[in-house]
Amino acid sequence: MSPGALDGTIIEPVVLEDVLPDGGSHGSGPLIAVVAPLNFPGLTTETRDLIVRFTGSALATLVELGARVNVIDISRDAPFTIDEETDGVMLLGGGDVDPTLYGHTGFVDNLYGVDRGTDERTLAAIDLGLELGAPMLGICRGSQMINLACGGTLIPDLGENNPHRGGDGEPMFLDDPVVVVEDSRLAQILSRSRVIVRNGHHQAVGEVGEGLRVTARGVDGVVEAVEHESKWIVGVQWHPEDTDGSEEDRRALFGAFVEHSTAHAAAKRGQRTTPAV
Repeated sequence: MSPGALDGTIIEPVVLEDVLPDGGSHGSGPLIAVVAPLNFPGLTTETRDLIVRFTGSALATLVELGARVNVIDISRDAPFTIDEETDGVMLLGGGDVDPTLYGHTGFVDNLYGVDRGTDERTLAAIDLGLELGAPMLGICRGSQMINLACGGTLIPDLGENNPHRGGDGEPMFLDDPVVVVEDSRLAQILSRSRVIVRNGHHQAVGEVGEGLRVTARGVDGVVEAVEHESKWIVGVQWHPEDTDGSEEDRRALFGAFVEHSTAHAAAKRGQRTTPAV
């Protein structure tokens, strides 16, 4: 059955053909496993359009930067492959994470798109990536899931006056100022410590997972990015793949990820390269 909007309208589910780049993914570049929940309960026309646009932008950017992509629709209860052929793992956004997954009890306001199966499959995908030692880039929900995989928690709802998402009657996504820690990978990649990002979230990292550190915050102190202390694992709460945001920042972040994935692929062949950042 197709997911339905709250008014009962039948929304056609997103399929791979809706998001794959024209011409596909070819060549000899690094193979990126893109973990993307293409559908979730309560999908609306607006959220469907966002998933298609954001996922399509992320995939197109990876391919433009020379990567090959293996898109895993993690919302499907089906086998998936992240193995030795995988050179990097990207985790994209989607519905809210089930609060019970990190021990939260009680009512949570504003929850949408919760799917425990998708959450559990995403954690399994992250564990596979960690076992491989592959570079990892998490976006929005993807960043949150990395934190959970490392033993952290989330803030299930930022409350009524949340400045990181549009209010009633406004577009969901907005320009949001973020302060980046100066000695972080993220600051090196973006070449500055203050950036304007595209945000639309109401959940955020709470307790930080083992081995991770906070590398960016909103002006209200909300965690906006994390990274691993020793591995190339970066998570950003915002949406660099939003085409209404900075193309330069998107290509810088994705480019660093692809470069490290290329280095990981070379290391598996016994070669050695040194990424710039």
